[in-house]
Amino acid sequence: MLSFYKGKKVFVTGHTGFKGSWLCETLLLAGADVMGYSLDPPTKPNLFSLLGLEKKMESVIGDIRDLNKLKTTVDKFQPEIVIHMAAQPIVRDSYKDPVYTYETNVMGTVNILEAVRGCDSVKSFLNVTTDKVYQNNEWVWGYREDERLCGYDPYSNSKSCSELVTYSYLNSFFQDSNIAISSARSGNVVGGGDFANDRIIPDCIRSAIAGDEITVRNPHSTRPYQHVLECLGGYLLIIQKQYEDKRYASNYNFGPDDGSCITTGKLVDLFCKTWGGVNWVDKYDGGPHEANFLKLDCSKAKAELGWRPKWSIDDAMARIIEWSKVFSADKDVVEITDKQIKEYFK
Repeated sequence: MLSFYKGKKVFVTGHTGFKGSWLCETLLLAGADVMGYSLDPPTKPNLFSLLGLEKKMESVIGDIRDLNKLKTTVDKFQPEIVIHMAAQPIVRDSYKDPVYTYETNVMGTVNILEAVRGCDSVKSFLNVTTDKVYQNNEWVWGYREDERLCGYDPYSNSKSCSELVTYSYLNSFFQDSNIAISSARSGNVVGGGDFANDRIIPDCIRSAIAGDEITVRNPHSTRPYQHVLECLGGYLLIIQKQYEDKRYASNYNFGPDDGSCITTGKLVDLFCKTWGGVNWVDKYDGGPHEANFLKLDCSKAKAELGWRPKWSIDDAMARIIEWSKVFSADKDVVEITDKQIKEYFK
């Protein structure tokens, strides 16, 4: 699959984030010509800087809410492929600043689609959203792509709106064009190099490195945990398929098999067992509303794209800790990142 991207011009929004950095490193290894548009990296340290990506690709620091700058940047680069990942991605932060969350996640999508609409070079566009776009009924079965979109909290709802914006633009402006447009909804991604606040794996790693007990605020919530390369593999597959045949353009779920849909408590148990010598404590804090049970049905991606999860949550955890121990020992994180990318896409 990665050979398809050799020489392709790929524009990525949100390239300085955790997923964006893994994506850009993957594309660069594939030989793509990559430009990114994003705010400065959101954390210190951050994967974008650790991988030295600012020296390997064209990196534009800009706000997705700035339509004029975004359009000018896209027009100058003339990409064939656009991957939209820029977002305010944290549920709890969306309660603290809902206006910024909606401006970024909704109007940011409008702006990138406006930029694509005015750029004749684009052939394939992907809007990356989340498993949280669906109206959550706390079902024990997975949500399918035709389920109702209606996220509860400001983050989830803003991503539902982003899906609706994409649908409207597709029907209003791109129906008779040569641009293929899809959206991808993935589960909770984990992987080495995530330094975000208010995410369970980064919290575990920080505590383990410091020798502290891990605090878990909601150990009973079930989530579809998957390694970041699983969903990125799905994204890259959609983009290639619809680039070559527009009939593949659609909405797709990318999540793990049932065995990797586990409670946060079981995830932390697995982390402690794999890391060794660390424990956790239940410190449920009430907090704002978040779904208790969430799972995706990925039958469509499997049937239509031939996509399959490759790594179980045990495989993913082993690689997270492999990466994190390289980082904590101040060794070569570029080498371990590239090694894991090559292992996944071999």
